[in-house]
Amino acid sequence: MTVDREQVLRSAAALLTRKATATMDEVARAAGISRATLHRHFAGRDALVRALESLGIAECEAALEEARTDEGPAAEAVRRLVRAMEPSAALLAFLYTENQLFEGEEQNEGWARIDAAFTELFRRGQESGEFRIDLTPAWLTEALYGLLASGAWAVAEGRVARNDFTHMIAELLLGGALRREEP
Repeated sequence: MTVDREQVLRSAAALLTRKATATMDEVARAAGISRATLHRHFAGRDALVRALESLGIAECEAALEEARTDEGPAAEAVRRLVRAMEPSAALLAFLYTENQLFEGEEQNEGWARIDAAFTELFRRGQESGEFRIDLTPAWLTEALYGLLASGAWAVAEGRVARNDFTHMIAELLLGGALRREEP
């Protein structure tokens, strides 16, 4: 039987986004394979998490491309980006809590590319006068990551309807980021 690595990763992502502390045995069961087969593909949890990181980065980059963040008003681009990120938000939420991914010299350069694209979108919004200038683009980027993760957790727990994900995240972020007319 040939094991589809992508299917194993997607099964692992689905489980780990619901239960971040799942064991490798649980991951193997969720993927419908033996633990030995899982270990042939991923030497251990760290290797699995690194593979999930690569998947997450690829999905974030695909969402950035789909959202066309350099087109039109920045606020609309943020809404398109949140909508495009929704299918990957649960995986992003899991990765967001995996501190070892963001420490040391082994940090994947993909995160820097994604951060730069998010930051550029917020900078563009500031330069066009749409977004407040007292909040740095880097902070708005971090806020977006946090809201995406929180939204994914809230949907998974049934506290937020899946159909409300994009609206709630984009409007909360933009409601705090939009420049207000001064009296």
